[in-house]
Amino acid sequence: MAENKGVMVCGEVSDGKLTAMTLELLGGGRKLADKLGEELSVVLLGNSLGDLGKEAIAFGADKAYIVDDALLKDYQTDAYVAVMEKVVKQVAPNILLFGTTSMGRDLAPRLAFRLDTAVSMDCVELDIDPDSKLLLQTRPVYGGNARAVYICEDTRPQMAAVRAKALDPLERDDARKGEVTSIEAGIDPSIIRTKVVDTVKEEVTGIKLEDADVIVTGGRGIGSTEGFQELEPLAKALGAAIGATRPPCDNGWVPASLQVGLTGKIVSPTLYIAVALSGSSQHIAGCSGAKNIIAINKDPEANIFKEARFGVVGDYKKVLPAFTEKVKELLG
Repeated sequence: MAENKGVMVCGEVSDGKLTAMTLELLGGGRKLADKLGEELSVVLLGNSLGDLGKEAIAFGADKAYIVDDALLKDYQTDAYVAVMEKVVKQVAPNILLFGTTSMGRDLAPRLAFRLDTAVSMDCVELDIDPDSKLLLQTRPVYGGNARAVYICEDTRPQMAAVRAKALDPLERDDARKGEVTSIEAGIDPSIIRTKVVDTVKEEVTGIKLEDADVIVTGGRGIGSTEGFQELEPLAKALGAAIGATRPPCDNGWVPASLQVGLTGKIVSPTLYIAVALSGSSQHIAGCSGAKNIIAINKDPEANIFKEARFGVVGDYKKVLPAFTEKVKELLG
C-alpha cells in the first residue's frame, strides 16, 4: 500500500464536454489531495477527447490521463472496466473517486472487484482523517434516516462513488499548469460482449432534476395530472424542476423520468419543496441530500414533517396559490 499515492477522479464526458459531476469530483478531490499533500489526477476515457485534459487541469487537476480510442466512444462495461483496471494499476492512486451516475454505479463495483478492494457507493461527504490519513466516506443508511462513515484500512485504492451536488466544483482557472499524458487503450475487441446499436436521448423540457438547485415535488395527494399542473406556477417562479414520488408515476400522471426516490433519481438541491407527499423511507432516500426541505401536507402526522426544516399543514390547493404569490412578491 505504501506505493499508492495521490487522488484520482474517473471523469465522464458527454457531448464533447466534461460533465457537471466530473467538475464536482475535481473540486472535492482537490481538497482531499491538498489535505494529504498529494497530487490530483483525472482519467478520461472516450473518443475524440481533444483538449479536455487541459480543461480538467483548469478545474483543479494536476495531471490528466487520456485514453482515446474508437472502442471507447460509448460507455460499454467490458471495455471501460478493462481500461480502468490498466490505468489504475499503472498510476497506483491512493484514492479513486467516481460519480454516482449510471456509469459510476456500473463501473465502480466491477472495478473494485478486479482490484480486490472495496467501494462505498452514494457518498454524500468525503474527508481525510487527520490522524490515520484515511479517506472518511459518509453515506446515508436506513433509507436516509442515518449516516454511516466508512474507511478502507487494508486495501488500495480507497474507492468512493459520490452523489451529485455533494461536492463543490472550483472556479475555472486557465492559468493552472498540469501534465497531460496519453495512455493506449490496448483493448482486445473480443472481450466486448455487447455493443451499442443506437442511442435515444430523452427529451427533457425545462430543468433536469439532477441539475436543479430547486425542486418542487408532488406526491399521491396531488391526485391527477391536472393537479401537477398546479405546481407549475411555483416552479416557474423559483426556476425549479418538478419531481414526483412513485405513485404519481405509476398512475401515469407524470413521466417516470420525474420520479425521485430509491428506485428513481437521487437529488441534492438547495431547496426541496415536498407537496402532498407522505415522506416514505423510499422517497426520503432520494431527497435526503437536500439542504432545505419545505413540506406542505394536510396530515400533521405525515412523516415528511420529520424531515422538513419548515412545514405547512393544509390543503395544497389552498396553500400553493398564496405561497406562490408571496414568492413572486419577494423575488420581485
